[in-house]
Amino acid sequence: MFKYDLFYGQILAGLAICLACIAIHSVFMAVVAWTAESSYRFAEALSERVRLVLVMAGTVTALLVAHVIEICLWGAAYAMLDVAPKDTDALYFAFVNYTTLGYGDVLPTQQWRLLGPTAAMCGILMFGWSTAVIFDVLRNVAQRPSAQAARRR
Repeated sequence: MFKYDLFYGQILAGLAICLACIAIHSVFMAVVAWTAESSYRFAEALSERVRLVLVMAGTVTALLVAHVIEICLWGAAYAMLDVAPKDTDALYFAFVNYTTLGYGDVLPTQQWRLLGPTAAMCGILMFGWSTAVIFDVLRNVAQRPSAQAARRR
């Protein structure tokens, strides 16, 4: 039987956590833009390959930190709501769901069954967003002329 209260409670909780992840990711997009620009300026006099490595390393590191923070947020929510069964690591459960790995070794409690798929949906969205940003930063760095190339003109 469909229980409206449980369903809407799960949806609202999942939506709130997803919105928090979107906010975190948005802040980190600003960090990524700053990191990419700073790395580019720092490495401007270096070869194009070294510059590309530095910019991409800074970009991916910032995005990795964002994902870890978002997973910790899901883990904290799981712990507060008692989503994972007793004697289960909520952070592990959050990692498995967010990354869509889905080992299946831990199942959520009955009243919170929709939070696992919601975390997976959120993780897919955040990873897709990150992939688009990595591609955009790579494209922008590849299109910018190096200081060496500008001096040769």
